[in-house]
Amino acid sequence: MMVEPALGSNPTANNPTPNDTPTSGGASNPTADEQPPTDPAQSTAPELGVPAGADGAPGVNGARLSPADQALADSRLRASLSPSRAADFKTCPLLYRLRSIDRIPEAPTPDQLRGTLVHAVLEKLFDLEAAERTPPTAAGLVVPQWEGLLEQEPDLANVVPPGDRAGFLTSAHALLAGYFAMEDPRRLAPAEREYLVSTEIDEGRLQLRGYVDRLDIAPDGAIRVVDYKTGGAPREAFEARALFQLKFYALVLWRTRGTVPAVLRLVYLKDTEICDFTPDAEDLERFERTLIALWAAIAKARDAREFRPQPSRLCAWCAHHALCPAFGGTPPPFPDVFDAVVEDDAAVVTVASID
Repeated sequence: MMVEPALGSNPTANNPTPNDTPTSGGASNPTADEQPPTDPAQSTAPELGVPAGADGAPGVNGARLSPADQALADSRLRASLSPSRAADFKTCPLLYRLRSIDRIPEAPTPDQLRGTLVHAVLEKLFDLEAAERTPPTAAGLVVPQWEGLLEQEPDLANVVPPGDRAGFLTSAHALLAGYFAMEDPRRLAPAEREYLVSTEIDEGRLQLRGYVDRLDIAPDGAIRVVDYKTGGAPREAFEARALFQLKFYALVLWRTRGTVPAVLRLVYLKDTEICDFTPDAEDLERFERTLIALWAAIAKARDAREFRPQPSRLCAWCAHHALCPAFGGTPPPFPDVFDAVVEDDAAVVTVASID
């Protein structure tokens, strides 16, 4: 499906307007406020779940693969990297090890679960006919989607105590109100939603894979990659992490579709801010080289069994202080056997990242 013609000028962070079709022209620069993240998911939150399995079958949020991506997903390459795991290693090599090699479980936080709920509501909203995608309809989806999450994983009820449940659901309504302040979903016909994309780089030695919240394609073929963020609009290192994720998606789309996305869009529901970025082929080529070098560094650390902590202000949101030498902890023994294929994001679970 194609998105409708442009409604007007592109929204900006300071003056959000209903969304428009991506165009092949320029995009606004980010203008997010200088502030730290308002929840753990804004920094080092793990990609706790994804909406589809490694076989590309539709998952809990309806993710799907194109035939080409399905064949690639079935190829079982020796090395696979997702944007969240790549960002983990950049943030802290020990964090990468604990999540990707040791596979230490991390309980979701209320902020992460709220993000999952809002993503589920937006996904369900776009399943409806365009005329039905209104604020009252979205509000009416909150409780059913919450109950659906609990039905799939009853333990999620422990994340939000009964006494906090009303406030939790109210905060989800507030995020949805922020969404409608920036976009009019009745004017949108996304080409893809919760879409698993993948490609090979480095002469087939490394597979990149990730999930795109929304892909808009204009009548002229221009592509806009949209990522919803339910935390506060970040700056500096936090914004860099979000942009890293979008560049990752842009590179995969460029390599699989032959078109550099016209716009990479971050939609911050809490602060009702939109940040647009315009990539180019040269930028994505540099980014590809960065990912190849990053994977080489991961392989070197793995072979040496040495993933050192890298303390930063992001440590405030890390769940692994007890296993981190920087906080007086001790990492577990390095596994004697671990998966040769790093199947990032392959498990079918319900709680998704809300970076």
